[in-house]
Amino acid sequence: MSLTPSQKAATINEFRENIKLAGLTRQEICADLGISETKLERVLNLHQKSLEDGWILKNYLLAKVEEAGQKPVPFTALKGDPEDHWFLDVEKIHNGKMTPGDA
Repeated sequence: MSLTPSQKAATINEFRENIKLAGLTRQEICADLGISETKLERVLNLHQKSLEDGWILKNYLLAKVEEAGQKPVPFTALKGDPEDHWFLDVEKIHNGKMTPGDA
């Protein structure tokens, strides 16, 4: 499944807004997820090959925003249960471990 240009722009903005609400730095996110800053930028800008990585980041950010006592900005394209999307590897998403490398 591909996102439309407007869905991509919205998702990129939703990632950034939730990072602000959580009060996280990029370095903190990378350390928590065990990824490089290059990989984080690829995921944030929807250039990552693995579709699951975006969902993992989404779930991580939603949890961190709630931990910060804030109300998360809802995701308009990455919504619902990943199990409802046949093209996603749900086990990878629930595991919360992003794919290795920067691609």
